[in-house]
This record gives sequence, C-alpha cells and structure tokens, in this order.
Amino acid sequence: MFRFRCVSCDEWHEEMPTFGAEAPLYFYSVPTGDRDSRCILESDTCVVDREHFFVRGCLELPVIGERELFSWGVWVSLSKDHFDDFVACFNTPKRSHIGPFFGWLSAELPLYPSTENLKTRVHLRDNGIRPYIELEPTDHPLAVEQRNGITVDRVAEIYAYCVHSQA
Repeated sequence: MFRFRCVSCDEWHEEMPTFGAEAPLYFYSVPTGDRDSRCILESDTCVVDREHFFVRGCLELPVIGERELFSWGVWVSLSKDHFDDFVACFNTPKRSHIGPFFGWLSAELPLYPSTENLKTRVHLRDNGIRPYIELEPTDHPLAVEQRNGITVDRVAEIYAYCVHSQA
C-alpha cells in the first residue's frame, strides 16, 4: 500500500493523492458574469465562445518504486475536428484506437515553471477512463518527471503545497 509522510503536517497519508483543475485556464479568463453565456463547462469537456475546445485528462507521473501513478487532472485544448472526434466516441466503451490528438496544455501546475501551452498528445482509453495526456518529450521539468518518474518525497512535496500552502 502506498503511503507517505507529509512534510507540512508531519502526518502519514495512505493512498496516492491526485490534484487538478475544475476548468481549463482559458475558462477563467472569461469574466465570471459572462461565463454562463459564453462557456459550456461539463465534467470532461469545455467550449468557450464556440471556438475554443478543451477536454479533461490525466497527466500521469510514475512514482519510482511504486505501482500506482501520481496524476494531475488537466485540461487540453483541441482543434474543433479533434474535439468533435472526441465527443463522437466519448460514450463508446472501446475507443483507445482513436487518436491520439495533438493539443496544448491549458493548466498551470504548481511547483513547476509555466506549464501553460506545453505540447501534448491526448490518448483515449477504453471503458470510460479519462484520456492519458502525454507531454512532448522536452527538457521542461514536468516532461522530465513524466518520462523518468518522481520520488515518494516529491509526492509528499506536491501534497504539502497543494493541501497546506493554498490560502
């Protein structure tokens, strides 16, 4: 069983934590009073101004020595054509053969240099599992961590920041 000691509260926590955004970054650039008329935000898709299209997925990082993955819940922009393909097969149990789709990360993840607009590939998965988001293999620290994995101590650092440092 996965467990780690939080560097902030010094408590032991069991189960792999996950963190993510409720909407893509672009959604938050729309004034709050205009969102109902300009945005359609659902659990796995978002459309802004009928011209910006986003899907939700999992940016997974292997944890060295563990079977479980650490996952950031992120949003990725897609072209209209790829968004339409995504929506068309969304409720299809077997869909992993469709895509992958190129997209741009629409998330700013804490503890990294800017992550907005990193290049991605969206890989659909079967049986209703959210897509796997693969970063372009660059030297960006997040892309390096996706390729090489993170330590349990890094999981604890992320947890401490996301749970205890957000006021």
